[in-house]
Amino acid sequence: MRSVGWRTRIFTAAIASAGTLLALPGTAAHAETAGTTFATTALPDGFRGLPNGTIIDYWTTRSNGEPVKASGALFVPSGPAPAGGWPIMAYDHGTSGMGPGCGGQTDDSKVSRPREDQVLQYFVNKGFAVVAPDYLGLGRFETGPHPYLEISTEAGSTIDLVKAARAANPALSRTWAVTGFSQGGQAALGTAHLQVSQTPDLDFRGAIAVDPESDLEKIAPFVGPWVPEIPGQAGTAVNAFVVSMLAGLRATHPEVDVDSYLTPRGKQAVDASQSLCLLDIMKVVDGMGIGDMLSRPLDTPEFQAAMNEYMTVPVNGYNAPILLLLNTNDTTVPSPLHAALAAQFAANGVDFQTVVGTGTHTQLNPQMWNAIGAFSDRILATPTVR
Repeated sequence: MRSVGWRTRIFTAAIASAGTLLALPGTAAHAETAGTTFATTALPDGFRGLPNGTIIDYWTTRSNGEPVKASGALFVPSGPAPAGGWPIMAYDHGTSGMGPGCGGQTDDSKVSRPREDQVLQYFVNKGFAVVAPDYLGLGRFETGPHPYLEISTEAGSTIDLVKAARAANPALSRTWAVTGFSQGGQAALGTAHLQVSQTPDLDFRGAIAVDPESDLEKIAPFVGPWVPEIPGQAGTAVNAFVVSMLAGLRATHPEVDVDSYLTPRGKQAVDASQSLCLLDIMKVVDGMGIGDMLSRPLDTPEFQAAMNEYMTVPVNGYNAPILLLLNTNDTTVPSPLHAALAAQFAANGVDFQTVVGTGTHTQLNPQMWNAIGAFSDRILATPTVR
């Protein structure tokens, strides 16, 4: 993905690694380097059904390169670490909201995701250390609305947490991989792509993406006031995703003037949603349609350029294998978009494999679980010795 946001992040990291502090407009001169831990706190035993949990407070950056505080969790298996340390599985969660506490990885009082807890437990039980970012804006710090579906900050939050966790716990290996569901599937693919330039000193082994968001930016030119309301809870969920994306885009790309595309009702929904978790956002948009939110089409060149930079999943430039788990009855991320992503990977020679199920969004059938087990064992069974 060749965007200004990604180039800015790479440039900033390069300067920081040389020991130079980059002072940006509105940034304190003493701001810390991305991937640096500034606090750790033990989690209660049994948090999310896991032992040995630690909150990692660390520095990451916004897509404009500005340093910002973030939080995530580290879970380590019981017992002594193997030779080379615990291999790391980063876990990127699905859509959870826009405001502080909505990430759920360091504080589950606002959100409950038992299926995701099962995934975390699965990987820890396999002998992997798991790091799980809240994502920017969804954790313990008031940093403004979460830039929902901004792939560069999702990936940056994940990579910087891996670095911070390794600094905080010397029993973690250099060997790591990433798994994500839905929004987290997009984040996992972004992480797999960005780590090529960001962590050459680590040993990245691969990515697992379950029903990842992809190619939605290509639909934007066809969206406008004429879009009818989608009935039922599925429609409410889609409206919540759209409102969240517009709020994130508005915060990160002020030059686009997102408000100029909104009706008064749409602006009210975006304003109200930018500090809420998903279930409360769904209440805000209940009874609305996407067409009710928009005063004009999203087909302008400036809007499309911003969307492409904000959320496009890279379809080449990976250096490790990818496992795609896709459901044919997915309507949250429509299954034709999954097929399009797989086709683009194939056309670009990406090293990937696909397991297709007939469930709804992010459902895992036994064949998918078997694929996760075989893939993760293959890529992480032998960690690199330090």
